Amino acid sequence: MRFLIALLLLSLPAFAEVADITPRDGWAVVRTAKPYDQLVADVKTAAKAHQMGVVTEAGPTGAAAARGITIPGNRVIGLFNNAQAVQILNIDTHAMIEAPIRVYVTENADGTATLSYKLPSAIYAPYSSDLTPVATELDATFAAIAAQAAN
Repeated sequence: MRFLIALLLLSLPAFAEVADITPRDGWAVVRTAKPYDQLVADVKTAAKAHQMGVVTEAGPTGAAAARGITIPGNRVIGLFNNAQAVQILNIDTHAMIEAPIRVYVTENADGTATLSYKLPSAIYAPYSSDLTPVATELDATFAAIAAQAAN
């Protein structure tokens, strides 16, 4: 009987406990009323409207599902602009390792989605202070992307 119960439990899909994103220092966290798939699409649209290219995109949700594990929607989208990349390279080559800047779209337990990202000013703070104007400009751009995507 124990063998049958164990076999039954192994055949059920696994569920991973994933917590909703919460505010933290150096991050922007924008909770929305939108569903996950809509927020992912709206982030891409907003990025394009603010001259930021989608450079990378990855998420574990589909791969986990293929393994029989259910997790909420989870997508990391890397955004950047070549003109700003050149500016950064001209100031501090080491800082370019931080590009693209990633935004994180997560599905909340209630079916809504959250957009979060590390503030560019926090990302570039450890590098040359000469990066401050570019980082400040990126802060404004990412805030505008987040506002547009969230509305």
